[in-house]
Parts: sequence; C-alpha cells; structure tokens
Amino acid sequence: MDRSSLFQLIQEQLDPDNTGFIAVENFTSLVEHHELQLDPSKLDMLFALVQSNEDGQVSYPELIELMSSKRSSSFRRAIANGRRTLQREILLDETGLGVYKRFVRYVAYEILPCETDRRWYFHQNRLCPPPVFMAVITIVQIVVFLCYGIMLNKWVLQTYQPDFMKSPLVYHPGHRAQVWRFFSYMFMHVGLEQLGFNALLQLMIGVPLEMVHGILRIGLLYMAGVVAGSLTVSITDMRAPVVGGSGGVYALCSAHLANVVMNWAGMRCPYKLLRMVLALVCMSSEVGRAVWLRFSPPLPSSGPQPSFMAHLSGAVVGISMGLLILRSYEESLQKQCTWWVIIFSFITFLLFAIFWNIFAYELLGVQIPPPP
Repeated sequence: MDRSSLFQLIQEQLDPDNTGFIAVENFTSLVEHHELQLDPSKLDMLFALVQSNEDGQVSYPELIELMSSKRSSSFRRAIANGRRTLQREILLDETGLGVYKRFVRYVAYEILPCETDRRWYFHQNRLCPPPVFMAVITIVQIVVFLCYGIMLNKWVLQTYQPDFMKSPLVYHPGHRAQVWRFFSYMFMHVGLEQLGFNALLQLMIGVPLEMVHGILRIGLLYMAGVVAGSLTVSITDMRAPVVGGSGGVYALCSAHLANVVMNWAGMRCPYKLLRMVLALVCMSSEVGRAVWLRFSPPLPSSGPQPSFMAHLSGAVVGISMGLLILRSYEESLQKQCTWWVIIFSFITFLLFAIFWNIFAYELLGVQIPPPP
C-alpha cells in the first residue's frame, strides 16, 4: 500500500467525520491488520506524541507530517518532556557502520545539539540531494585562482597586479553599477593564504552544515554574508575594492560557533573548547591580516588595498540570521516571527545600501580611485 492510499484509508476508517483527531488504539490496529511496513522510529515518535496528549489522540496533520518524515514541534516537546524516548543506543556505541554512515554520525554529533535530533537525522539521512553547494563554490574559487595565477604568474598579493584588478569579477567602487560584482568578487582571492583559509573552512564547516540543514538554508546564509560584505564595504570603506569569499565564510563560521556556545551543554563534538579557541584565533588572525593589508600595505604604490569590513559584516549575518537557521533544524522558518524580523531587517539594509550606492558617493564628494 502506497502512502496516498494509506492516508485515504486512515481518513475514511479512522476519521470519517473529519474531526481532525485519530485515537492511537485505532491507528495501531490498522497498522497490525494491514501489515503495514512503517519505520519503527516513526511509530516511536507517534506513541511519544500520543502519550503527551491527555486524550490519547493525534491530529491528522501531525500524522501526515510524521509519515512524510517531518516533525512538528509537538513531537519534539513529547520527547523533551520524557514521556517517551526513542529505543536506540547512543550513536557513538553503534558498530559495523560503513564509511558514509560513520561520516553521517560524525556530522550529527558535530552540528546538532540535541540527542533526539541526532538520532532522527542519523536514521533519516539520505544522500539526496548531496551537499554540492559548498563543494561547487570551493572548486570554482580554486579554478579561478589557478587561472589568474597562471595568467599573471603571481600567487600572492595578486591585487598588486594591475591586470588582476581588471577582472570583471572584482568589486571596485568605480564599477559598482555592474551589480554582479557585489556577488562575483567571492571567486577572486588575494593569494594562496586567503584562498586556503576560506576553502578549508568552507569544506570543514560548510559541508556538514549543508548536510544537516540543506542547500537552500546554507546557500542563503552564505550568499547573504557575501552580499552583506560587499554592501557594507560600499558604505563604510567607500574607496576600497573587495575580493575573496570571506563574507560568506565568516557567516557560516560565526553561525556555527554561536550555535555551539548557545547549546554548549548539549553539543557532543570532541574537544569543543580547544576547537572553539583555535577557530577564534584563526578568524581573528585573518581579520588582523586584512586590516594590516588595508592600512599598512608593504607596497602602497603598487595597488589597492581591499577592505576588511566584509569579514565583520559576514560575522554579523551569521550571528543574526545564521543562528536562527541552525537552531531550527527541520522546522519551518516561515512560521517563526523572529525569522521575519531578521528578513525585514536584512531587506531594509539592502534597500539602504542600494540608495547609498546610487546617491551618497556624489553627495559626499568621495574621490573614488580610477577603475583599472
């Protein structure tokens, strides 16, 4: 029996009056009578929900969510209240797993702060869709860097090469009317050290986040950090160009670190304190390097000094928007009031930045360096 037939049978036999509720005893007998092969973890979640209801009933929409491999907040509350727990051992104690499932288990403990979420993700995870967004972004960045490195015969401080700044991908205040540059600058990098730092963090943090939260959410978070980075530079550092994907990288990193701090007791990733300190040291060092390049360049007459404000704006995006995305695993963001407040704030910032780029440069008389 397929899922649609099951739903029709449930509605006809167990809820003919369309009351919206189904008694758990009737549903259990239906499962046994028709010998339906249902995921035991789903039945555990169903019984957990029913036991948290004084009338021993489950609503029809919640049952559909369950059968669709989705969880409503009431399922999570039932588990959290201790009325029923999933009958499984701790994930770390499971043996005989393949390479991929071991990696999924690692991701579950690395990203999710709740044991119920970890178990649910571990058993529901499917490699579809695969985590391709962060991998594709990183590959494109590496390919672009290699192409320019070979063409210019320069692998460090490429912004000091005039032909590098002529690229249509670089954000330059003199070319701000070319809207794509507010996005495309993320594919260009100053040198090997910046590319290596960004690529490493994107793969180590971005891929696990994408596996858990999906392409849409992580892609939105990354691109919001990228756009916020270039727009912030256009407002606060109006003469500086921008290269590198640091805005998106810092959005991912700050969101993950903030999520770890907010759920410190529930996180089970190994050596979390040491890793937190190392991550903060590396991120601070990268920002410090960007500040040094901006204000104390070794070759001040050889080229422009890209701004460091993209790092800071990416971190702000990660802490605000990203923290909510990572906290609401498998829950609809559209139903959360805080999400709409953040989206409204971000749209307001975008509109302000657009008007600023159209009018402020001329009104303030900013002397923009001539575009290459």
